[in-house]
Amino acid sequence: MNADILNIIVVALYFAVLAVLSLAGIHRYAMVWLYYRHKEETPKPKIFFKELPPVTVQLPIFNEMYVAERLIDAVCRLDYPRHLLEIQVLDDSTDETVEIARKKVAEKRAEGFDIRFIHRTDRTGYKAGALENGLRHTKNEFVAVFDADFLPRADFLQQTIHFFANPHIGMVQARWEHINRDWSWLTKIQAIMLDAHFVLEHTARNRSGRFFNFNGTAGIWRKKAIEDGGGWQHDTLTEDLDLSYRSQLKGWEFVYLKDLASPSELPGDINAFKTQQHRWAKGGVQTALKLLPTIWSAKVPMKVKMEATHHLGNYVSFLGMVLVCLLILPSMIARQELGWLSDLKWADALVLIGAFCSVLVYYGASQIELGKGWAKRFLLFPLMLAVGVGMCLNNAKAVMEALLGHQTGFVRTPKHGLATKGGSLTGKKYRSKWNVLAVVELIFGVYFTAVCAFAWHFEMWGALPFLALFPIGFFYVSGLSFLQAFGAKPKPVAALAAVAEKQTAA
Repeated sequence: MNADILNIIVVALYFAVLAVLSLAGIHRYAMVWLYYRHKEETPKPKIFFKELPPVTVQLPIFNEMYVAERLIDAVCRLDYPRHLLEIQVLDDSTDETVEIARKKVAEKRAEGFDIRFIHRTDRTGYKAGALENGLRHTKNEFVAVFDADFLPRADFLQQTIHFFANPHIGMVQARWEHINRDWSWLTKIQAIMLDAHFVLEHTARNRSGRFFNFNGTAGIWRKKAIEDGGGWQHDTLTEDLDLSYRSQLKGWEFVYLKDLASPSELPGDINAFKTQQHRWAKGGVQTALKLLPTIWSAKVPMKVKMEATHHLGNYVSFLGMVLVCLLILPSMIARQELGWLSDLKWADALVLIGAFCSVLVYYGASQIELGKGWAKRFLLFPLMLAVGVGMCLNNAKAVMEALLGHQTGFVRTPKHGLATKGGSLTGKKYRSKWNVLAVVELIFGVYFTAVCAFAWHFEMWGALPFLALFPIGFFYVSGLSFLQAFGAKPKPVAALAAVAEKQTAA
């Protein structure tokens, strides 16, 4: 093949992939627009229960020795008539957590709480299996779920239960907030990433009449909505996302409460963060493959189908990011050989604007909406963008596994009680190990250092800010993977014991 033709193909493919990825940018703008259009439409119960109904609170845990007691104590502080509150500790643990949780349950039973310890030695279905098993042990119609790292506010049930006086409501979800948000740079970045999802996306989808999902915790279900949706199933790694769509396809309505925050703990270990992101990415694509044909054949509005397609398939964009990574340098060399380098420098500036303006608007809007301290959080955006790039190999691998039908077990995200006084990862169990992907990320960091040097040499000033994020992101993700895997002690940015106590008591 003629060298010029090959170079043209490389450049065309590079910009074609960028054009496809720009669709994600357009969607971010759409989410921001929908959010502000419906911002004032705060959901409120239109009718109320004359007598409060009984509620079951399910606490699925697996090897959570550092946070199990904290969770049980927090749930027992819920402001709800004790005779109407049932608590199920659904423990699949295989370590000290069993005795820690069993002892705490016995303590709370002695205080008069209706609390049960349900231990499985067969982890069939993982979390989904534990929740399904718990449903078989309760007759109550309303079921709240909290993961081990959560500390529900005392008024959680009072703020959510009355929505179910409307017989069409199937689930109510609260917003996540984070007791260890300021524990490290990594937790700060994760919090910003999640803020956009919980402040903007959920609000925009729910209030504009589109489907949104239960996030696996900090929500309350009507048992009938679970049953009508087909129950908890474990053929995907995101059982919460899967059930949410199945239930809404059956006609059940969901409610999202942006102003009801539920404190939780972010993973402080980047290898645990990678595991979590891998599970979410793979499970999201698995759910897309499972449900999109049903969604498109269902009698639901086109806006619901379009948003569901983007929502369930958005992780596929990480494959595009990896392609961009592989094509950047060949594209730059091809343009230099073709003599187009000078003529197309403006295109690099457009890439920067197109790729990152939507990100800045999207995440920036969520931080402004959270209020106090948003300007300070803006300073973290460059590192957040870099980490997003650095995670693309991890998430693309998950997407490929889902597309190829490669089955893996449910790997939970370990929690280490990092909001407690002196919280540290040093000496803690449940530390995720680094794998060969960290080596590949390191190689990508070296590769993109060379790419930046090439761009500098050819005075591609418009591309340099964009390109600099790549080596920073890959070096940060790979370096922290090795550092934390070998037991180096991260430096907490602040001691958060007082913050945790204040948020729990709120």
